[in-house]
Amino acid sequence: MGFLFDLLTLPALGGPKLVQWLATILDQAADQEFLDEGSIQGQLLELQTRYEAGEIGEEEYEGEESALLERLNAIREIKAERGGQR
Repeated sequence: MGFLFDLLTLPALGGPKLVQWLATILDQAADQEFLDEGSIQGQLLELQTRYEAGEIGEEEYEGEESALLERLNAIREIKAERGGQR
């Protein structure tokens, strides 16, 4: 019955269902990208490399490192709160 109902209401409800599906997919992709610890760790490594190469000063290094570490901690807190959800 569910399939028949979906088929019969497709012309009227197809657009909104498509928008809902797309919003769900985009939300999951954004969540996955935002909660990517590997990306932050890579940025920390790149920052350290730039500092050691003399491209940035100590003050800039410490400021950016602090911001990245705060973001990494926030990601870990969010993951701990969700307890493995998503």
